[in-house]
Amino acid sequence: MDGLHQRIRALHVTLWTLIVPPATWASHFLFSYLWAAVHCAKTGHFADEPAVFWTGTGLAAIVIVASGWIALVQARKPGDHPPHNEGTEIDRLRFLAYATLLLAGLSVVGVAFTALPVLFIDNCR
Repeated sequence: MDGLHQRIRALHVTLWTLIVPPATWASHFLFSYLWAAVHCAKTGHFADEPAVFWTGTGLAAIVIVASGWIALVQARKPGDHPPHNEGTEIDRLRFLAYATLLLAGLSVVGVAFTALPVLFIDNCR
């Protein structure tokens, strides 16, 4: 486990890492609505066999949680104390990591709310 933490600490959070959680949420949202549309057109019920949907939801959640965990490890890197008057490399890294962590939390909630209709609604009408 220590080796994994060391590898994660060696990573550098960039704007591309910041985009991963909301992009995964958007992809899951698109997948969910396309899956529901196809199932409703074929059978009239989209909750008959939701294994593909729950697999996609699980994969999206795993990607978002992994991204948030990496961001959490990156945000805990030691650096200088506040006030942050100078934009140092470690301060920028921790800011991006913290923003990624917050976006990951929001994205997990978004994926959960996107998946809720499959739990409560079984008819397409």
